[in-house]
Order: sequence, then structure tokens, then C-alpha cells
Amino acid sequence: MADAKVIPFDDDRSRSGAGRRRGVLPGGGRVQPPASAVPAPVSALPGGQVPGGAAEAAGAPSRDEGEGPVSGWDRRIAGGLAFLRRRLTGDYDVDEFGYDKELTDQVLMSVLRPLADKYFRVEVKGVENIPSDGGALIVANHSGTLPLDGLMLQVAVHDNHPAERHLRLLAADLVFMLPVVNELARKAGHTLACAEDAERLLQAGEVVGVMPEGFKGIGKPFSERYKLQRFGRGGFVSTALRAGAPIVPCSIVGAEEIYPMIGNSKTLARVLGVPYFPVTPTFPWLGPLGMMPLPTKWTIQFGEPIPTDGYPPEAAEDPMLMFNLTDQVREQIQHTLYKLLVQRRSVFF
Repeated sequence: MADAKVIPFDDDRSRSGAGRRRGVLPGGGRVQPPASAVPAPVSALPGGQVPGGAAEAAGAPSRDEGEGPVSGWDRRIAGGLAFLRRRLTGDYDVDEFGYDKELTDQVLMSVLRPLADKYFRVEVKGVENIPSDGGALIVANHSGTLPLDGLMLQVAVHDNHPAERHLRLLAADLVFMLPVVNELARKAGHTLACAEDAERLLQAGEVVGVMPEGFKGIGKPFSERYKLQRFGRGGFVSTALRAGAPIVPCSIVGAEEIYPMIGNSKTLARVLGVPYFPVTPTFPWLGPLGMMPLPTKWTIQFGEPIPTDGYPPEAAEDPMLMFNLTDQVREQIQHTLYKLLVQRRSVFF
């Protein structure tokens, strides 16, 4: 595998053609048929019966002689078969970044939800600080050796926000170099962590998630847990200023302990072309079993949003303003982390 190269969030290179799908309109829309092409509703005959075979077309539950309405299991099976048919025939929508909303809602979220609800028992606070519509940039701490915190954050936003908003995560280029992971990340709405893509998503009214610590945060030793690393040069602040989107600080407690990293084999990391090769109390000593994360108790708290729409357009080029806002976001996340750590009773309960 080639050496992984982290693309800075500030990188402003053009990737306008990436991730497009033929036959899909920008934004994943479909061409709606004209009104004249939509069949008229079937009217009931005098006596309350619908002409032969039209009951199903009118939306009524099908019945056999002497049997009741179609059961819930029958509807689930029919829905599953219809979903499978659409996947096999390519009759589904993706947007210009490759995001597949149907697959994310029906498959990916269904797989991740038990991990969030039953295994990590994620408690979500302050979700009302995420706006119900329009763009917003969620900035969170990053930890855990493997990036499970980003996936749990995605589930937390969707399942707890009243508007069921979808989080579009910005990821390092290593994610898009891995087979299978690349495709799943695109389908789940993730995109490369560059300023141009982030700005386009924010201007389109999406909720975008970024973890500015990057590999420095996720690969730090266990002895430095819950100590935020550098947030870079403030590229995420510049992007939020250009889009006029609020910045929502987010603090995640619980992810640091799922894989306590007590060592780093730099030689193996260099051979494999990855930023680090973790050594934990269970991995690699227990083999694949050592990759099982510890069932820690998680808390995800969203802080009060920091508005950016009151600044003039040229503010995005002011390095002092970017430094001040970056420091404000970082300090708010760090303060909340300490507060949550004091409040929790145990790592596992």
C-alpha cells in the first residue's frame, strides 16, 4: 500500500467532477413525470367495491378469501425485495459526492444503530443546538485509535435531531484509498476533507462534520487521552465564514477507552503505509479478537453554536480572526470534555 498522505483541510483544490453518477441530476434528484402521465385514482363502484384488481393500485390492503390484511412481516419482505430490485437494477439516486440516502437510511444506519444504542449506550446532549435547516459545521474531538467516533456521531445526529438531519463527515484521503471502505464512505455521505467540498456542502444546506485533530487525535497514546491536539491552521473556520454557517462545537467522551493505545509500532506502520500501528492490551496479542472495542459508556454533547453570518465577506481571509475563532472552538470543546469527565461515574457505566 502507498504511504498515506493527509490532505490539509485548507487545501482548496478543485474536485468538482469527483463522485458524479451518470443519469443522476445534481443533488440526486429525479425528473418527475408530467401531471398528465400520472394515472387518475380509481373510483369505487356503487356498493363500495373497487373494480377488479384495482384495490391494490388504490392502496388498499390485499386480501385473500377468508384471510385478513397483509401482515407486517409480508410488508417487510415486500419492501426488502423492492429495495433489492432497485439496487440490482441501478434504480436509485446518489448526489454529486456519491451519497446514497436510501442505502444509508435502510442499511448502514441499521447496522450502526445497535452499536450506538446497545453497545456504547451513547447519551446525546444539546442536540437542539444543531439548526433544523440550513448549513451548519459540527467540530468535534477525535480519538479511539479507529474512527468509530465519527460513525457514532453520524448516528447521534440523525437519530436524536427532531429533523433527522444527516451528517456529512469530512475524512482524510486514507479512507478513500482503502478498497470497500472507499465505496461505503462515499455511500454514507463522507467526502474528502478539503475546503472546496466542505463549502459546497454548507452552501447546499447540509450539516457537515469535521474533526480537525485528524490522525494526531485518533492515534495519540492513552496517556494523553482527552487532551486536544492542534486544530491546524483554522481552515474549518475560514470555510464556515465563507458559507455563513454556524459552528457547533461537539465533545465526545468514551471513545478514548475503546482501544487503549499503549504503544505504536512505527516499523509496521511504515511497511503497511499507515500513520500508526496501534498496540493495545488486547491487540495484536489476541489476534482478531483483540480488535473488539471495549464496551465503554459514551456521551456526546453539542455546545452552543458560534454564528459566522455577521462577519463581512473578507473576514475569511483575516488570519487573526481565524486564529481567535479556532481557539474559541477548541477551548469550548476542551472545557466540555473536562466537565463531562468529572460528571461520569465510570468508564463503563
